[in-house]
Amino acid sequence: MLCVYTFLLLTLSGAALGSLQDKQTDFGLKVFLMLARDSVDQNVALSPYGVSSVLAMAQLGAAGNTRKALTAAMGFSLQERGMSRQQRLLQRDLSSEVAVDTASGVMVERKMSLEKGYRRALFKAFQSHPNQVDFNKPDQAVSIINSWVSDHTAGAIPEFLAPGSLTDETRLVLLNALHFQGLWKVPFDSKLTQERMFHCANGSNVPVHMMTLTNRYNYGEFVTADGIDYDVIEVPYEGDRLSMLLVSPFEPEVSLSTLSADLSSKTIKQWRRELRSVKRQLAMPRFTLNSEVNLKAALLKMGLGDMFNLATADFTRMSELTSFSTIRTMLVSCRLYQYSDFGLNVCQTFVYYCPAADERLCVSKVLQKVKIEVDELGTKGAAATAAVMFSRMAVEEITLDRPFLFLIQHKQTGTVLFMGQFNQPQQQ
Repeated sequence: MLCVYTFLLLTLSGAALGSLQDKQTDFGLKVFLMLARDSVDQNVALSPYGVSSVLAMAQLGAAGNTRKALTAAMGFSLQERGMSRQQRLLQRDLSSEVAVDTASGVMVERKMSLEKGYRRALFKAFQSHPNQVDFNKPDQAVSIINSWVSDHTAGAIPEFLAPGSLTDETRLVLLNALHFQGLWKVPFDSKLTQERMFHCANGSNVPVHMMTLTNRYNYGEFVTADGIDYDVIEVPYEGDRLSMLLVSPFEPEVSLSTLSADLSSKTIKQWRRELRSVKRQLAMPRFTLNSEVNLKAALLKMGLGDMFNLATADFTRMSELTSFSTIRTMLVSCRLYQYSDFGLNVCQTFVYYCPAADERLCVSKVLQKVKIEVDELGTKGAAATAAVMFSRMAVEEITLDRPFLFLIQHKQTGTVLFMGQFNQPQQQ
């Protein structure tokens, strides 16, 4: 009987975790869609996990209509019973991976007192304790935050914030650092890398270094609700617990945003169920993708304008000294630098809160920076989409010589760590 009870408990816990992660993934995908629609011909990269994590930290301090707006937009609330535990388990599962390191941090003005309930909630969900910082000395505060970032990205990001990034009005900074180091399960042979033309979304052609590997891949062909045909190919990393999913429309004139609009956790699960092992020759570009986006416009379109409005934002669960609070949010993600053999580092999502004269807190802007590097050995950063073509060979060739999407996913939890659209190579 005890064994049955334990089994049911573990099953229900796993189901709840899956439900939470599905909702976090769906929220991140919606944010990406908003960005992609405004950047049809441009490269875009995002960490869905980082965005959902930092806004969930803010959500724990929200009340009233601000809480309702965040819950509606994100599709879940960590303030609900049992959800903080699920967030903690998710963070634990991700951090248990050799290739992944994630951490959450809170920097608070030393004269500002956080509610005990908020401090407990942060620790329960994110295993994070607030650290006191003197924001009246902004340069010193920047140095402290940069040291935290450096410590949690293995020294790969020594200077995250530039001098002058903070002011003496800063009151609270929420941080999430994400480091990913992924080697391909089967590396590409650099001797087979050749220069070929990439057909960009804007109609131009740019030479790229195209990597080639013949191997067995999980592959599938799918159709969107609007009848757009596309295919998906999975490229695994060492250990088979993380992989890159490359998504590409059959027709070259189809915009990647058409595929992005069809993405959801349900869609990705369908891919996983229906992908089949086949022998293919994969040709994909060796590329570096730099993306810097302001997420405020996207979040406004998703109904989160309340947090950016000093008159309406309500974060009364966050601070004992504020009757209302509007988070002044600065999400900064992804400065990726190589260290040791191969690595992806994302100092993901900064949120800092600045009060008005009456000590109300307000969200001012949401930024994210991402750099992704993909070469013959593996990946530093990114989310993925793919463009696929077949050659007239005995072994069918999938050639990503036109725009594609890419997603980097933790297979056990379904967490999408990074995703992006690759529309045009940067000049070599």
